[in-house]
Amino acid sequence: MSPILKLSNHDEKRERAFELEYLLSLTTKERFQMMIQKSDEIKRTLIRNGYRRPIEIIKRECG
Repeated sequence: MSPILKLSNHDEKRERAFELEYLLSLTTKERFQMMIQKSDEIKRTLIRNGYRRPIEIIKRECG
């Protein structure tokens, strides 16, 4: 489970520092797994909402 940052006021610098610290604590393998998981999640969302078209086969005619 990821750590949670709780701030009483909005502090963009602390948010960035927290995020970087978390990402640096991960191994390369964990970062890639997280990236692939998020990519799959985005792909499923696009398909569910009708924004991703299936692969089309284009036939070319000579002449």
